[in-house]
Amino acid sequence: MTRTTTRRRALLSAAAAAALSLALAACGSGTDGMDGMDGMDHAATASPGATAPGHDMAGMDHGASGANGTPGANGTPGTPAANGTAAEQGGYRLDGALSGSEYRFTVTGPDGKVLTSYEPEQTAELHFYAIRSDLSGFQHLHPVRAADGTWTAPLAALAPGDWRMYASFVPGAGSGAGAGLVLSRTVAVPGAATPVPLPAAATSTTADGYRVTVAGTPRAGAAGELTVTVSRDGQPVTDLEPYLEAYAHLTAFHAGDLAFAHLHPEAKAAAGTGGGPTLSFHAELPQAGDWRLFLQFRTGGTLHTAALTLDVAA
Repeated sequence: MTRTTTRRRALLSAAAAAALSLALAACGSGTDGMDGMDGMDHAATASPGATAPGHDMAGMDHGASGANGTPGANGTPGTPAANGTAAEQGGYRLDGALSGSEYRFTVTGPDGKVLTSYEPEQTAELHFYAIRSDLSGFQHLHPVRAADGTWTAPLAALAPGDWRMYASFVPGAGSGAGAGLVLSRTVAVPGAATPVPLPAAATSTTADGYRVTVAGTPRAGAAGELTVTVSRDGQPVTDLEPYLEAYAHLTAFHAGDLAFAHLHPEAKAAAGTGGGPTLSFHAELPQAGDWRLFLQFRTGGTLHTAALTLDVAA
């Protein structure tokens, strides 16, 4: 072998090594879209929040949120994940159907199995709400769960029109265990729907002879306080009975998109004593506009529901 041939081979070998080094560097500097690497699978398993083919992902945000609709790690005010209007969140999915006057549903966990483990919140494993698209017909139930994880909510008669069904709960298993979630789906009740006009914003209303007055001016996205006063025949009511660990339960729904918010009482009910006439609630309503408030309280063993419209400023 001549000296010239040996030198040529050495140069060719060095060039090949340099080309290989550049190729390896390019493979390790991935860019969005992975140009030139179509069909390559870089993950052996799906993430916990992955959804099976065929699931409706429109408008879904996988960030966790609290039971009052406030945003979690990936949620922002006004998004489905933050306001309870998504059917799936953080790997948990609500599926259900209306059968006569019953709404039967399940919650599927991140592992793809029907969830059967729940942590009680305000004395119940799950709080179920139904509201028509015009914010009329409010119902709040605590449905029965079968051993296989199927829930049955026995509803009062539903007027024709579009309704949204909400499930508020705290998972006892899965990646979101211990964090409150609110999931919902819509159902259409057949028949000729007659819209109910939204009552104008007001500071007081009556229910079963009780007058409920609400004070406070919460702003969208900011923590605030609402004070509720209950009276009857002009006299303060002081015999409110415990209901869901408090003397009243307050829920709000946003006009238009039906965003959900649970306003938490700032004090629990004390055993053996009556509550009232004034109750305070932590209010954090994520959006401006009209919110329909539903206050539930109990006296003499009877549950009363008072509703009024609250205008929340931006």
